[in-house]
Amino acid sequence: MPTVPADEDALTRAVIAMASEYEPYGYRRVTALLQAAGWQVGKDRVQRIWRREGLKAPQKHRPRSRLA
Repeated sequence: MPTVPADEDALTRAVIAMASEYEPYGYRRVTALLQAAGWQVGKDRVQRIWRREGLKAPQKHRPRSRLA
């Protein structure tokens, strides 16, 4: 039986709040914001929560090249 850290629910709420507040950011930038806010968390844990909650950052659009 896997053990669930005591702060998992609070961290999940924080990740969802950061993802909705900073929409274009991905899980790496959200991890940095959480660390700046005082969370002791790594990007792997944030990525696991990110995938579990079905969060997605918008895809980057490449500018179209000009034709001669």
